[in-house]
Amino acid sequence: MKDVLFVAAGGALGTSTRYGLQSLLPAAGADFPLGVLLINWIGCLFLGWFFTVTLRSWRIKPRLRLAIGTGFTGGFTTFSTFAVDAVRLTVHDRMLTAVLYLLLSVGGGLFLTWTGIRLGTKMTQATPKEERL
Repeated sequence: MKDVLFVAAGGALGTSTRYGLQSLLPAAGADFPLGVLLINWIGCLFLGWFFTVTLRSWRIKPRLRLAIGTGFTGGFTTFSTFAVDAVRLTVHDRMLTAVLYLLLSVGGGLFLTWTGIRLGTKMTQATPKEERL
C-alpha cells in the first residue's frame, strides 16, 4: 500500500509540473500540438536516463525510484493527450500534420529514450583519470 502512495505523490507532482509547463507552451488547439510533443520527448529522455543511472550506479530507495520513475514521469508525460491530439488532427482533415505528429512522437520518443539510456550509460561508466592508470 505504501508503494501506491509513493507513486501517487510522484504522479501528483508530475501532473502539476506538466500543467505548469503546458501553460508556457502553445495551446493544444494550435495547428500543431507542440506542447504535448515536447513534454513527452522530455519524459522519454528523462526516463531512459533515470532508469539507467539508478539501475547502474545511483543507489536510491526502491520507493523513491517508484515515485520518480513511475509516478512523476508517468504523470508528467501524457499518452492520452497525444492520442486525442492525433485524432483531433485527422477529424479536422489535417492528415499530413497528424502523420507528422505520430511519426515525430513515436520516432522522437524512441530516439530520446535511447539517447537517455546512452547518456546514463556514459555517466555511469565515467571514471577518474587516476583509476585508468
